[in-house]
Amino acid sequence: MTEKRTELSDLGEFGLIDRIATNTKLENESTVVGIGDDAAVINHSDKQTLVSTDLLLEGIHFDLSYMPLAHLGYKLVAVNVSDIAAMNGIASQITVSIGISNRFSLEAVDELYKGIHAACENYKIDLVGGDTSSSSSGLVLSVTAVGYCEKGKVASRSGAKKDDIICVTGDLGGAYLGLQVLEREKQVFLTNPEMQPQLDKYDYIVQRQLKPEARMDIVHELREMGVIPSSMIDVSDGLGSELLHIAKSSKIGIQIYEDKLPIDKQTYDTGYELGIDATTAATNGGEDYELLFTISQDDYEKLKNHSDIHFIGYVKESKDGCKMVTKQENLVDITAQGWNHIN
Repeated sequence: MTEKRTELSDLGEFGLIDRIATNTKLENESTVVGIGDDAAVINHSDKQTLVSTDLLLEGIHFDLSYMPLAHLGYKLVAVNVSDIAAMNGIASQITVSIGISNRFSLEAVDELYKGIHAACENYKIDLVGGDTSSSSSGLVLSVTAVGYCEKGKVASRSGAKKDDIICVTGDLGGAYLGLQVLEREKQVFLTNPEMQPQLDKYDYIVQRQLKPEARMDIVHELREMGVIPSSMIDVSDGLGSELLHIAKSSKIGIQIYEDKLPIDKQTYDTGYELGIDATTAATNGGEDYELLFTISQDDYEKLKNHSDIHFIGYVKESKDGCKMVTKQENLVDITAQGWNHIN
């Protein structure tokens, strides 16, 4: 049975906007006006407002041959919420703009927004606007996230101090290796369309690539424990790149330890299978969307028993550079070999 396909031209731009607005519910008191006016109205009273924007392009940032539209919608929101979390903030509203061609049906757009709405519900944020346009070069997506943080509690990249402890949440490298598996299975399918993807034993790392989660849970827990990171960033472009961002902004040096890097067993096993060193995947892979942050020595006792926060090194003086102590106790430079947005 052929699935129903409704052409976007049957609705037009305003009909599509009305459909999106009808399926969107608001959850935050700070949202005064949402979709349907010339601009959203947001009230954050005496808090500091945080704003972040991401642009995702088909063929550059995602491949629809293996990225389901609902997963893409969810990821679109999650990566922007992660940017707000990386400032020790809480996301509250987003706008979503889409450029779309007639290759997509209304049902396809509904599927994309199904993921967007699921993420909004999960992170308790409101979709309050955006824009729609036709596109002649694939699917174009842009999200602006708005959030807030109490004054004096924003964690930027520039606050790390000598002797601070370097922390990272979750595990690293899984998203990169998940992408390698998906790309491999795509090539197998292109060679022989009769072959079905073999993804069962890669479930965790594939999920890390297709449907990452922003670590808002950690932001809330840090608040509950009375910990304000001295600096923070999310791991989107690779651990090495993010460490160098903090070092540059804070004018400090860094020393991390290879044996302290949190790497899941499936990441190790898949790396071995594909001939990719797991440490390389963890330091240079990117798209893990974990939080990398520094804390003062005084806060260590508050976090030492947290099962999902890992202590991987220390902040040093700028003259010491940015180094990793390998498992063989060699000192090597930390480099940024992860994702480059402008090639």
